[in-house]
Amino acid sequence: MTRTPIVALFLAITLATVLLPACRHEPLLPPAVDPDPIDTSANAGWPCSPDTAYFTNQVLPILISQCAKSGCHDEQSHEDGVVLTDYQRVMTTGGVKPFKANDSKLYESITKTDPDDRMPEPPNAPLTAEQKALIKQWIDQGARNNGCNENYGSCDTSGVTYSGFVSTLMTNRCTGCHGNINPQGGIKLTTYAEVTAVAQSGKLYGSIARLTGFSPMPNGGAAVSPCFTNKVNAWINAGMPQ
Repeated sequence: MTRTPIVALFLAITLATVLLPACRHEPLLPPAVDPDPIDTSANAGWPCSPDTAYFTNQVLPILISQCAKSGCHDEQSHEDGVVLTDYQRVMTTGGVKPFKANDSKLYESITKTDPDDRMPEPPNAPLTAEQKALIKQWIDQGARNNGCNENYGSCDTSGVTYSGFVSTLMTNRCTGCHGNINPQGGIKLTTYAEVTAVAQSGKLYGSIARLTGFSPMPNGGAAVSPCFTNKVNAWINAGMPQ
């Protein structure tokens, strides 16, 4: 037997002895369990962007409050065949043309100056300039069935004022039923004095928080988000600053 095969055999055995332990794998361990998992419920979806108009959060509440009322554009009345209670009906009966607000029947109706043609019809007050601009923005951005999470992250309830937050919330979600024309339940929410009076009685927070014993508001619309409800509660507890 020559030396070459013997040397080769010796080298093979040596390499096997060195390398085999390096190929051994430790057993896989289960992932560590976080003993204090973070609650991500407030981080579902995505936060609201100030540069985007949202149908679910902003446009639909205005339409339901101001337009989709008995005798106008709810499912039962459907004046002129227009129903403004949900996205599908708004798009199919409201004459909305995505990216073209000025060519959309819905936007044309709320911006007409002739009282006989504009929506909401007199004696109801017209939409505010801010509401018209919001609906125009939504259409020009594609009239999407979009929404955002108003509770995303932390909800800042500090420094809430009537002029900075509560007034807009009332205008967009409540004054359609609680305006100056036949206010539901005799309750008007169009001025600071009117809103504070209802707030002091406990009805404002009780209704929007949908507490037992109170009529849930907005009537026929989606509930006010927990963040916005907390903001109203903080405003009341702070003495209702104007």
